Amino acid sequence: MEQAIVSLAVERISDLLIHEAVFLKDVKDQVESLRAELKRMQCFLKDADRNLEQDARFQNRVSEIRNLAYDAEDVIDSFILKAAYQRGFHGIVKRFTSIFTKPYHLHKIGLQLKAIMTKLQNISENLPAFEIPDDGEGSSSIFKVQQQFRRTYSHVEEEDVVSLEVSTKDVMTKLMTEEDRPHAVVSIVGMGGLGKTTLARKVYNHVDVRRHFDFLAWFSISQQCKPREVLLSVLKKVLSPSNNDREKIEKMDEIELTRTLFDALKEKRYLVVLDDIWRSEDWDILKPAFPRGRKGSKILFTTRNRNVASRADSCNTPIELSFLTDDESWNLLCKKAFPRSKMGSQCCSEEFVKLGKEMVKKCGGLPLAIVVLGCLLATKQSVAQWEMVHKNIHGHLNELPHQDRQYGAVNRILVLSYNDLPYPLKPCFLYLSHYPEDWEIPKKELIRLWIAEGFIPKTEEFLMEDLGENFLEELIDRSLVQVSRRDYTGTNVETCRMHDLLRDLCTKKAREEKFLEIIQQPLHEYDVTLAKSMLRRISIHPSERNFVYLKGEHPKLRSLLFPQNVEPVEFHISKYKSFEFLRVLTLQKGKYSYEEWHVSAEIGNLQHLRYLKLYYNNKMILPRSIGRLKNLYTLYIKYCYDIVIPDGVFKLERLRHIVIKLNGTLPLYGFRLRQGFTSKNIETLKYMVVDEKAAENNAVLRWTNIQSLGMAFTRAQYMKPTLILLAKSQRLRSVSLSFFDVSHLDLEPLSQYYHLSKLKLWGRIEDEPHPNGHVLKFLPSNIVNLTLCTCRLRQDPMVVLEKLCHLRILHLQQAYIGSKMVCSANGFPKLDYLQMSWLFELEEWEIEEGAMPCLRELKLADGQSLRMLPEGLRYITTLQELNLIQTSSSLKERIKVIDGKEGEDFYKVRHIPFIHIDRLA
Repeated sequence: MEQAIVSLAVERISDLLIHEAVFLKDVKDQVESLRAELKRMQCFLKDADRNLEQDARFQNRVSEIRNLAYDAEDVIDSFILKAAYQRGFHGIVKRFTSIFTKPYHLHKIGLQLKAIMTKLQNISENLPAFEIPDDGEGSSSIFKVQQQFRRTYSHVEEEDVVSLEVSTKDVMTKLMTEEDRPHAVVSIVGMGGLGKTTLARKVYNHVDVRRHFDFLAWFSISQQCKPREVLLSVLKKVLSPSNNDREKIEKMDEIELTRTLFDALKEKRYLVVLDDIWRSEDWDILKPAFPRGRKGSKILFTTRNRNVASRADSCNTPIELSFLTDDESWNLLCKKAFPRSKMGSQCCSEEFVKLGKEMVKKCGGLPLAIVVLGCLLATKQSVAQWEMVHKNIHGHLNELPHQDRQYGAVNRILVLSYNDLPYPLKPCFLYLSHYPEDWEIPKKELIRLWIAEGFIPKTEEFLMEDLGENFLEELIDRSLVQVSRRDYTGTNVETCRMHDLLRDLCTKKAREEKFLEIIQQPLHEYDVTLAKSMLRRISIHPSERNFVYLKGEHPKLRSLLFPQNVEPVEFHISKYKSFEFLRVLTLQKGKYSYEEWHVSAEIGNLQHLRYLKLYYNNKMILPRSIGRLKNLYTLYIKYCYDIVIPDGVFKLERLRHIVIKLNGTLPLYGFRLRQGFTSKNIETLKYMVVDEKAAENNAVLRWTNIQSLGMAFTRAQYMKPTLILLAKSQRLRSVSLSFFDVSHLDLEPLSQYYHLSKLKLWGRIEDEPHPNGHVLKFLPSNIVNLTLCTCRLRQDPMVVLEKLCHLRILHLQQAYIGSKMVCSANGFPKLDYLQMSWLFELEEWEIEEGAMPCLRELKLADGQSLRMLPEGLRYITTLQELNLIQTSSSLKERIKVIDGKEGEDFYKVRHIPFIHIDRLA
C-alpha cells in the first residue's frame, strides 16, 4: 500500500516539474533528486509489500517512508498553491517581483526538501541496493500492469455458485403458505459469508414467488438501520408517485410515513425483504408500518442473529444455512481457481489437488472464503505459488488459539487476497471503505473519484477512465467487489457493492494504513469538528437529520467525502481557507430552501480541487473565482430551476467531465458553448445550450475523447451542422439532443454515428408524410438504448424502431399522438425493456405473434385512451413484469382477478409472474 502512496508523491513531483518549472528556479535540482530518491524507495516497497507481515523489521521503515512521502506531498502542494497565486488569477505569468520569488522563500522550500531527502537517505543506507527505473521503465511497468488486468472478465454474474436447491425450496414453501395473521416473518439465519443474501435474492426473483405476491420490495438494513429511509423507499415503490407526490412524501415525518405505508399495503398480498437486519429493536420500529394485508403477506429477514429471527415470529422456525461439505467446497474452489477449465479438478495435477484440498479445508465450508481463495489461486500459475499461499495460511493459523482457527482462517484468506493485489489496486480497494454498508456504488462516480485522488496513472496508451474500468473489473474478477447492476448494454458494470465481511476488512485496513477514516455523525447533533490529527481522507456519514455543519481546521485534508443518501445532505463549510489542499468536495444546499444560492467565492481558493459536486433545489449562481480551479477534472452540478455559470469554467483545460444537470426538465438556462472552450480532455459534456454561434464553432473537432454528450438547441435548424461536425468523434457512445422549437428535423447525419449506443431525442418533431420516408429512418442501427420524449410524432414510430436489431431499452414519453400502434412479427428482436407513457391519444395497440421475443419488462403509464392490452402479449413468454400506472380503468378491470374471478383479458397476462397495478382509477 505504501508503494502506492509513494507513487502518488512521485506523480505530484513530476506534475510540478512539467507545469510549474518556471517557478522552480534554484530548487529544481533538489526536486529532481527527491523524485529519484522516492523512486528508489518504490523499489524497496515493492518487495516490502509482499513481505510486510512476514518480517516485522520492515514495518517501521515502511511507516517512515509513508510519512516522508506525505511530507513531500505537502511541500509540493504548498509550492503549487503559491505558484498559482504568483501566476495570477487570469493565467498571466507576472514579473518575478513578488515576495514569493525572493531568495528567502525559495531557500525555505529548499531546506524542507533537503530535510526530507536526508531522512530518506538515512533509511536507504540500511537497505539493499535497488536499480532505479528511469521514466521509460516506469511507463512500461504501468503498461505491464494494464496488460495483466486484461484477463478474460466474465460478464455473467455467478451469484448461484453454491448449491441452494434444498434451502430455496424450504424458504419458498414458508413464503407461499397462506397464513392469515399479521407480521408473518420468514427468516434466513447464518454467519456472514454463508450465502443468506444470495438465497434471499434467488427466492425474491423466482418466477413462482413473483406470481404469488401482488407487491414485492427489497431493502438492505445493515448495522446502522435508518427506519425513515426504509419506509420511504418501500412507500415510493408501492405508490410509484409522480414528481409532485414524491416531494410531498419526502416531506413526511416517520409517523406519517408509517401510516401512509400501512394504508398502501393493507389491500395487497405483499412480500417485503429486510436484508441483514441486526437488532430486534429495528424491527419493533418498522413493524407498525406493515399491516396484515391480504392473506399470505410475508416479511422475509436475513440475519446473523437467531434471537432476532425468533423474536420477530415465534410461529416460524428460522431457516439456518449450513456450511458446505468438503466435496461441495472443493467443487466450488475448482470453479473459481480454474475458470477456463471446463473439466475442473480433473485437469489438476496431484500437487495442485493436494494443496487445494488442504487450503479449502481451512475455509470451514464458508462460501465467501472459498470464492475469494479460488479467485486468488486463479492468479497463481505454478505449484510453487500455490505453496506460498498455503504457507501463508498455515503459518498464521499456528499462531492462533485452537478455538479461533476457523474464523482466523477465513480472515486470513481475505487478508491474503488484499495483500496479493498489485500496488495500483490497493488504494482503489481501500477507497471503497468510505461508502456505507450495503451501499450501491455507481461505477462512473467511483472511477472519477479514483482519478481525482491520483490512483489511476496517466499513460499515453490508455485513457485514465478506461484504465480505471479495468481496475474495477480486476477487483470484481478477484471477488473483492460484487456486481450489483449492469448498464443498458447488459454487459458493462453500472453499480457495484461490497460484501459486509470484505467491507469490514477494507475499513480496518484503511484505518491501519492511515489511508482514510470514517466519522459517524452523532444522532442529535449537526456539527462535525475536524482536527489536524485526523487522516487526510475523511468520510462523514450523516445522522438521520441529514444536516452537517463542518467546523474546525484540518490543513492537510485532501478529501472530504460523504455519500449521498435517500435525501441529500445539507452540508456547510465554515471556512474554505482551512481546506486549501482539498482534491474532492461535494456541497449540498438545503433541499427545501427556495432562495438563490450564491456559491461562496472562496471556493476559488481550493486550487488543488479535482472533483467538485454541487446540488441545489433552486437557482444556483457560481462565482467567477471557480475559473481559478485549474486542476479540476470533474464538475458535476445538479440544480432545479436556473443556473449562472461564469465564462471562466470554459477555460479550465484539464476538465474531463462536465455534467450540468437540470432536475427533471429541459436545460434552458446558463450553460452555453463558448468559443474559448477548447479542452482536448473532455469526455463527458452535458447539458449545454447551443445557439447559432456555437453551431458554427469548429472547437468541437478538438473533442477527440468525447464519449457522452448532451446538447439543447435553441433552434432545431442549428442541430444538423453540429451533428455533421460531431460525426467524426470516434469514441462517442451516448448523445442526448433537445430542441425548443417545432421543426422538420434533418437527422441524416446520425446515420454516420457508427459507434453510438445510447440516444435521446427530446422535443417536438414535425413528421407529416414525406417522400423520403419516416423522419426516424436515419437513426443508427447500432443503438441499444433509445428515448423519444415529447416528440409528438404523427406517424407510428414502431415501423422504424422495430428494425433496430440491437435495441434493448426503449422509452416512449409523449412521443406519439396517433391512435394506433403496430408491432410487427419479428420486430424488436432484442428488446428487453419497453416503457410507454403519456401516449394520451393511443387507443389501439397491436402486437403480432413473434414480435419482441426477448421482452422481460413492460411499463405503461399515464395513458387513459388505451382500453385494453394487445392480444399479442400472450405470445411474449419471456415477459416477467408488467407495470400499469394511471392507465384507464377499463384496461385494469379486464385483467384483474377479484375473488377468484378472472377478468375477460386475464388470459393475455396469465403467464406474467409479476403484475403491478396502481391503486388509482
